[in-house]
Amino acid sequence: MPEKGPQKRTEEAMVSIVMPAYNAEKTISASIDSVLSQTFPDWELLVIDDCSEDHTADIVKKLLQELPPDTAGKLRLLENRENGGVSETRNRGIREARFPWIAFLDSDDLWEPEKLKKQMQLLKEHPEADILFTGSAFINEEGKGSGYTLHVPKEIRYRKLLPQNLIACSSALVRRELLIRHPFGHDEMHEDFLLWLTLLREGHRAFGVDEPLLVYRVSSSSKSGNKLRAARMTWQVYRRMGLGLPEAFFYLWIYTFRNLRKYRGIRKGFPQ
Repeated sequence: MPEKGPQKRTEEAMVSIVMPAYNAEKTISASIDSVLSQTFPDWELLVIDDCSEDHTADIVKKLLQELPPDTAGKLRLLENRENGGVSETRNRGIREARFPWIAFLDSDDLWEPEKLKKQMQLLKEHPEADILFTGSAFINEEGKGSGYTLHVPKEIRYRKLLPQNLIACSSALVRRELLIRHPFGHDEMHEDFLLWLTLLREGHRAFGVDEPLLVYRVSSSSKSGNKLRAARMTWQVYRRMGLGLPEAFFYLWIYTFRNLRKYRGIRKGFPQ
C-alpha cells in the first residue's frame, strides 16, 4: 500500500462543523463566534437554516459579508426549502460536508477556544477512535453560568452509556463515513443517544476529553428541559435498541435518577 503523503494526512484531520439553526437569532452569532475563535484552524462551518421565521439567515448573511475573505470561505449557509426538523437538517449538513470528521454545534451552544484542538490531540493518542467527546459547562437562557460541570470518562462503551448519555451532541466529533451509514432519525426520541448506542454496539470506540469544552445552554423549551417528555423519549431509545421490558425499565430508572441529579446540580449552580 502506498504511503500517505502530507496532504492526505492533513485532509484526514480536517473537520466539518454542522450547525442546524431554527429561529436562533438571539444566540447564533455567539455560537458562530465560538467557532471562529477555535485555535484549531482546519475546519469548515455549515450553518443550515431550517426555514426560520426570524432573522437567523439574515444574521449569517451579514456576518459572511463582514468576515475577511479567507475566513468567510470557511463558512457556508444552507437554507432548507421546507422545515425538516433537527435530524434531517443535521443529515443534510453531513451530506454536504467536505471533510472526514463531523462536529456538531447547536445554534445556542458555545465552544471553548481549545475544543477542537484538544480533541484532535486526543485523536493522535487514540487513532482507533470513531467518536470524540468532551465534558460540559452550562449557561441559562440569559447566558449566566452554572458552577456545575458534567465530567466524562476517558473512554465509554455501549453498556456504560446505557444508564446516561454522556456524549453531548454539541461536543461530539464523529467519522463522517459512519454518519453516512447511520444518519440521524426519529426526532420524537433522543436521536443522538440512539446513534451513539448504535455505533458503540457495533464496536466503534468513543474517547472523551474530561474538560468543559462545550458550554451548553439550558433552555426550558428544549427536549431535555421537559423531564416527562425526556423520559418518554429515552424509553423509546431503549425499545428501539431492542432492550426487553425489564432491562429497559432498569436503565430508565437509572437514567432518570442520574439526570434529575445532574439538572438539580446545574440549577443549583446558577446565580440566584
